[in-house]
Amino acid sequence: MIDPDVAAGLLRERSMRVTAPRVAVLRELSAHPHADVDTITRCTRERLGSVSTQAVYDILAALAGIGLVRKFEPAGHPARFEIELGDNHHHLVCRTCGSMTDVECAPGKAPCLDAADDHGFTIDEAEVIYWGICPACAATAVAIP
Repeated sequence: MIDPDVAAGLLRERSMRVTAPRVAVLRELSAHPHADVDTITRCTRERLGSVSTQAVYDILAALAGIGLVRKFEPAGHPARFEIELGDNHHHLVCRTCGSMTDVECAPGKAPCLDAADDHGFTIDEAEVIYWGICPACAATAVAIP
């Protein structure tokens, strides 16, 4: 989990006012990457004592707006959030348990940004989600007779 001073520094670097809820949300995102709003809210409440779900939504929207937080939405799952690292990574999602993990973008010069037909768009971002079965779920499935 990032230090409160580091979280405050990230906010200041982007000219955002430092508040206890913003710092707490950033700290929870660093401790729980790929967290949904319910998880972030619960953990932030444990840290601060109280914070509304709407406040967490507002904080996440503001942090995403300044490029500090990344939101992604795997099909069939609630929106997930993580601290934006600027590394163009993608995600692996287990179809069985829903666990998520980061995976580097395919090698080469931003290959995911080269669409077969861009229809005139200037593409500047691609969101790739790989789906499959994680090793733990695969081992459990093999172990069940």
